[in-house]
Order: sequence, then C-alpha cells, then structure tokens
Amino acid sequence: MIDQGGLMTDTASVEDRVLGRIRAGRDDLVRLLTELIACDTTARGPGEPARDEAKLQDLVAGRLRALGADVDVWEPEAFVAGESPVIPYDYDFEGRPQLLARLAGSGGGRSLLLNGHIDAVPCGDLARWDSHPLAAEVRDGYLYGRGANDMKGSIAAFVHVLECLRAEGVRLRGDVLVAANTDEETNGAGGLRVAERGVKADAGICGEPTGFDVWAACRGTMNVRIGVPGRTGHAEMPQASWRDGGAVNAIEKLEPILAAIRSLREDWRSRADGRHPLLAPPDIVPTILRAGEWMVTYPDSAVLTCDAQYLPARVDPAGYGKEVREEIVARLNAAAAADPWLAEHPLSIEFVAETAPAEVPGDHEIVRLALQTGAELGHEGRHSALDSWHDAATFTRFGTPTVSFGPGGFETAHRENERVPVQDLVDHACAVALIALRFCGGAS
Repeated sequence: MIDQGGLMTDTASVEDRVLGRIRAGRDDLVRLLTELIACDTTARGPGEPARDEAKLQDLVAGRLRALGADVDVWEPEAFVAGESPVIPYDYDFEGRPQLLARLAGSGGGRSLLLNGHIDAVPCGDLARWDSHPLAAEVRDGYLYGRGANDMKGSIAAFVHVLECLRAEGVRLRGDVLVAANTDEETNGAGGLRVAERGVKADAGICGEPTGFDVWAACRGTMNVRIGVPGRTGHAEMPQASWRDGGAVNAIEKLEPILAAIRSLREDWRSRADGRHPLLAPPDIVPTILRAGEWMVTYPDSAVLTCDAQYLPARVDPAGYGKEVREEIVARLNAAAAADPWLAEHPLSIEFVAETAPAEVPGDHEIVRLALQTGAELGHEGRHSALDSWHDAATFTRFGTPTVSFGPGGFETAHRENERVPVQDLVDHACAVALIALRFCGGAS
C-alpha cells in the first residue's frame, strides 16, 4: 500500500480513479473519434493518391506529444517489386505517413504496444447511409461513421486512456508504445514497415472490433493468379483440332484447374495439419475470373485469381508459407500435365501477395488480462481467433506477442451505417487502462 504523499498508492484506488476519469470523459472520447472519422483515410490501391492520412496522424501525434511522448511520424521507404512476399509489387507511402510513439515509463515495468490501423474501406453508395459516413453521428447509443469500429474507435480510446492516466497523475513503470499505421485493409504494408522500424514490446493489443473477445490467432492468406492459355478463333465457325491450328477455349481449359483446386481444398480439410482448435481449416477459393474480349471469339486466355488461407503450423523459417505455395503450384501443374493442350502450353502461376499467420499462446498473460478486464466490465469475452488476417499477426511475428481486443460493432464493419456502441468504446478504454496498469505496473 502507498500513502497519498506520493511515495505509495493503493492499487485499487488508482484503478478506480482512472476508470472514473475515463467514464467522465465520455464526451471527449466521442469528440476525438468524430475528428478521426472526419479525416478521409479511405484504403487505396497501388498508384492511388494519398488522402487525409497525414492530417489524421498529425492530430494523434499532437495529442501524444502533449503527454510527453516521443513521437515519430514518417513516410516509409517504398516497396520495390520482389522485395517482400507481402508486397511483391511497387508500392509507395507518399503522403501517407506511419506513426510510432513511446511514452516512457518510470522504469522497472513491462512495455505494452497499442496498435491500430487508420485506413478504412470505401464508403460505397452514400445513399445507403442514414448519415454521411465522414460526419460521425451519435444515435440511440451508437456512433455511426466509416471507421467507427474498424478501427478508429480503438485509436481514439488508446489516446483517451493515456490522457486520463496523465490527468490522474499516474505514470506507468513500463513504456507504452502507440503504433498507428496505414494499409491494413489493402495489403498489410503499413504495419510491416512499422514493425521493421524496430518496434518491440513485451506484449501488444491491436484494437480490432472483437466485441471483447480475444483474437489470439489468425490464418495466413495468399493470392495466386493462374494464367490459362487458349487460342483465338471465330466462335461461330467449326474449328480444326488444336494440333492443326484450331481454336482453343481458355475458359473450358479451366475445368481441370478448378477440379484441382477443389481436390486440394478437400485434401487440406482432411489432413491433421489442417486442424486448429480456434481457426477454420485451410482453404483456397476462386475469387476473380477474367477471360474473353468479344462475344463471338474464342478466348485466347483466362486469368483466375484465388484466395488461399493456411494455418500457423505451416509457416516456414522465414515466416511465410513457402511449403503451401509449392504445394499449390505442384497440384495445379499436375492437373495441367494431364491435359494435352496444357501439357504443351503451360500455366502461368504468380503469387500476388501474402500475409503470414501468427498465434499467441492461450496461456499468455496478455490473453488472460484482456479476458479478465473485459469480464470485470461486464463483457464475457472468448479466447478466439480471426480466420482472416489482421495487423496483430505482423507484430507477433516481429517479436511482440500481440492480440486483437476491442469494442463491438464488427457486424457492421465494411458495410453502410458502420457503427460502434458508445458504451463499448468507454468500456474498451477502461479495459485497456486496467491492462496497462496491471501489465506495465502503475506508479504515482
């Protein structure tokens, strides 16, 4: 126990004061989130211009600097084609900076990373929204706006927590790091560049809208583009054998390739290395098909894109799914070899992008603390996982065991009228404060 003269403090009393401050600042939290939503940080593709990313990062940086944090806001070096399996094409960050801040502790405590991505998916048809997606609005206990739950809400909560700790005169013993990155929705490039910067902590929280569940694992994903050759010709004229120069329909030549994909999917689901207690089995799903140029012309090529997901157990020593890539290539080429045309006119197989899986053990303290603090606030969360991918995996792979833990609203993510319960925002901030106090150690 610690006296109020500054030498010692009652832990429960400190927690109560901090939670009281967070709850009293509910309107401040809503105002900050409203400002973040007003910044257009719509996820972009390669070559598209920057939007309000710098404006948002400057806003967050200013709030953190006011707390005495050492803040680094920078535009990372561009990715060059072939540099990384994650971003195998040219990709720049012009006008789209990353943010990394460190609020130094008093010493002797463990460090905690708080991470969030600032990009949000496109708003779609504005007529389908009940209010403008970039003008946050509170209705019936929910805050509506693009990025409200995915995931500007958690970024606002992180800042609010640190401000409330400071306002109550609480200095943690361990450092708190705040990482706000771009490009989670596009390809994971922002989080990767932040991790490569050398950020490392004893544990981390990514504020995805988990509904107070703890996502401790995720599958890896890879996109494979399969080019199937054909030979053009008039679709309304009889054709000779292809060996005699006749047309070949590239769409029809997809049949053995699609059969191989189905067979591979079934094989993965039946194998021991396709089972995980929290995650769905591996999968490979055809998602895009482009073929043909004219309605009466045989298509001379077809390009099929597939999305493949794999489990953490199949990660190679470099942290990616080399074995999975090799298996996909072998199965597709074997199917092609059984077709006389494809045997002499090989497929082209290109892996376009990959995000690697990761997992934090269920008995790790960050998992336990997140579940415990959520429950104390009335949210009985589950130890679970995300079958898709999230930035927490990148930081975990780079040495900071990171889980996703955040408010509700995920059912409206990527949809019109995205929303987050305001009470969830407040409770999430309270849970993060308790985690920080208990993990990093509080000091007056």
